[in-house]
Amino acid sequence: MQRNTEKMYAEMNPWRLFFVVALPGMISMFAMSVYSIVEGIFIGQILGEGAFAAINIAMPLVMINFSLADLIGVGASAPISIALGREDHKTANNIFSCSVLMIFLASVLMGSVMFFAAEPLSRMMGADDLLLDTAVRYLRTVALCSPLATIFFAMDNYLRISGFVKTSMFINVGSNLLTIGLLTFFLLKCKMDVVGSALATSLSMCACSVVALIPFVTKKALLKFVKPKFSFAMIKQIVACGSPVFLNNVSGRITSILMNISLMTLGVQILGETGGQTAVATYAVLMYSSDLCWPLLYGIADSLSPALGYNWGAQNYGRVKRIAKTSYVGTAIIGLISTSILFFFPDVIASWFVNADDTTLLTLSTHAIRLFCLAYLFRWFGVSTQSYFSAIGKPLQATILSVGCAFVFPIVLLGGLWGFGLDGIWFNFTGVNILTASLAFILLILLRKEIKLKQNQYNNDPPA
Repeated sequence: MQRNTEKMYAEMNPWRLFFVVALPGMISMFAMSVYSIVEGIFIGQILGEGAFAAINIAMPLVMINFSLADLIGVGASAPISIALGREDHKTANNIFSCSVLMIFLASVLMGSVMFFAAEPLSRMMGADDLLLDTAVRYLRTVALCSPLATIFFAMDNYLRISGFVKTSMFINVGSNLLTIGLLTFFLLKCKMDVVGSALATSLSMCACSVVALIPFVTKKALLKFVKPKFSFAMIKQIVACGSPVFLNNVSGRITSILMNISLMTLGVQILGETGGQTAVATYAVLMYSSDLCWPLLYGIADSLSPALGYNWGAQNYGRVKRIAKTSYVGTAIIGLISTSILFFFPDVIASWFVNADDTTLLTLSTHAIRLFCLAYLFRWFGVSTQSYFSAIGKPLQATILSVGCAFVFPIVLLGGLWGFGLDGIWFNFTGVNILTASLAFILLILLRKEIKLKQNQYNNDPPA
């Protein structure tokens, strides 16, 4: 398994590698998008607008919790892949073992904070008296399962690094099918509210975390558990490589909080007394609609990261460029298809999440989707570029992109487009991705010069 995996990353034709590695990643992420859409349908059609709005308010903190696992998991993946490319298996295994322990301890801490401070945190994120109790119960349910559930995010990266690409795909698909089954049971059979939704997701992730650990515990994977030896340099490297994804997630969640507060204000001004709840619910519809497309982009870019990191570590820069090209082509196609689907069928998509009797929310959501969908004409480029920089150990460039996309650009445009009311918020996403794509293009030009210099140095002074 070890030699086959390394040979695949080093020698397989880039387009064949794309279909072997990225296609299962897309299927995994598509299964996740199907689950997310089904969850949105259950919440919107069964629990209603209030539950939709409350979960959208609680979700930023839930995602910040999961972002800690991404910080460590993605942050460890780049140096692990680079170490494997240098055939330094001892270092790779130590980073892997330390990172799993770090994720567990961080999740225990964050889960405790979420549980005991759920009420003030929910108010801070914009919940009013009408939505507070629902948001708190959702948050506390997720917090109870946090220590084991969050490991699931990182194990997906480690499985793919070890060559268990199909295993990762099957676990992801199984996780989402299990979640859908539990959602059906808790919400329809047991008549539970948002607690049932949180419980379905959390229990499924816990079960799949255990399954994902099996290849590593039984020592069948390329990466193996060893006695962890922590060092400041290793932790610094993990944090540096993982910070782009982490800051992107955290910045995005802070932006979501500010968006929710803005929506509550504008909603009341434009739609009347309960308009804040309607505006926040529309934002939730946009986020669920985005789940039709976003996971596919991420699935392609993230799946190819181990191959990029491996070849960068092996100083095979020409192959790095060829593999990166397949990522850009694949995500560009997905971006174009996504925009087309959302633009031409916004009423159909909105009706999945909104009860037909709620005509105000349905009309507002349809209009918002049509403005929002243009973001995918540009989003693919920023996603691929950020993942590219993270994979080859360029955390500064990836961090600049992630923070710009998730925080700086949205906040600037939030103020700049305020005079356009709710339309300014819906179009915010498109403006953000235009600016991000422009910044990504500039950073890629600089990287191209660096790669050309490295290739010249490598050709003039090849390894002995």
